Amino acid sequence: EEKEELEKDNLEDYSKKVKSRIDKMKKAWHDERREKEAALREQQEALRYALSHDLRAPLRVVDGFARILKEDYARSIDKMGNDHLDRILAASARMSGMIDAILDQAQLSRASLARQPVDLTAMAQEVVQELRAAGSTASDGACVACTAEFAVGDGLHAEGDPQLLRRVLENLMGNALKYSAKVAAPRIEIGQMPATNPAVYYVRDNGAGFDMQHADKLFGLFQRLHSAREFPGTGVGLAGVKNIIARHGGRVWAEAKAGQGACFYFTLISVAEAQQRQRDTGPAKAA
Repeated sequence: EEKEELEKDNLEDYSKKVKSRIDKMKKAWHDERREKEAALREQQEALRYALSHDLRAPLRVVDGFARILKEDYARSIDKMGNDHLDRILAASARMSGMIDAILDQAQLSRASLARQPVDLTAMAQEVVQELRAAGSTASDGACVACTAEFAVGDGLHAEGDPQLLRRVLENLMGNALKYSAKVAAPRIEIGQMPATNPAVYYVRDNGAGFDMQHADKLFGLFQRLHSAREFPGTGVGLAGVKNIIARHGGRVWAEAKAGQGACFYFTLISVAEAQQRQRDTGPAKAA
């Protein structure tokens, strides 16, 4: 009995030592992770400051002096000189827009993610109303959204962050409308693929489409498949969509044909997680 007690004490002592060592390793790992995250936040903050202040300062100087030349010395400068000034001002505006887009992407990466049930049908219908309201006040008088057909599927439900998912729909639906502006009867469809696990949602249009050979460029920052003259934009929206979807654990992809429209698909959880949920809820459903 004494031998058994001794062995038991030794085993408990050994277990305590192992647990203590594991706890120390966990603490060291968490401390190291916090330090790395803090360092990364500092680097990101430094980059944001550089973009917001250091990079904008010389850009404002270029833009300011170009405007002074344009406004005060336009009569002293020939047509070619004025054209050059217009190019400088346009490039300055594009650069400012790109800085804003990068800062917006950085803010998006920092935004907290709060999953909850989301009525995508209601959300998409709200986005439709906003697109039509914005189109009706366009300076050129054109309102593609006012004449376009929007087909929003019934009963579209998801689980995700409402604010971030709204940005996804605003971007995908806004792009669908923009790239359908030149067709006779624009049609944008928002729906869900049948019998998929995880759920696959989509936004489809009958607009300009694109060549699938260049599909790998779609979700890159400042990547464009159409010229800015043909379809204006900064080329950052889809990068933001990919960021949001990835943070939810899902994926986004597209299918298209040049001149025949495009369809963007997305999921909000991984296949592995969807299968695990199905296994977890299977017995309950059977009961």
